[in-house]
Amino acid sequence: MYGKVRARLGALPGRMRRDAGMVTSEYAMGIIAAVAFAVLLYEVVTSGQVKTELQNIVKRALSART
Repeated sequence: MYGKVRARLGALPGRMRRDAGMVTSEYAMGIIAAVAFAVLLYEVVTSGQVKTELQNIVKRALSART
């Protein structure tokens, strides 16, 4: 039984080497998703209605009396 366990553990590094290229593609997909989210957020924030509401919030904050 010890020999079987040792053989399986010895085979693990070989299996791990086969997936070496996956790390780069996962990073690439993560970057693409982040850029897509940033573009979507930019479009929402720069839309007319949201831009007006943000300006109103800033104006109220600047004109607030303490």
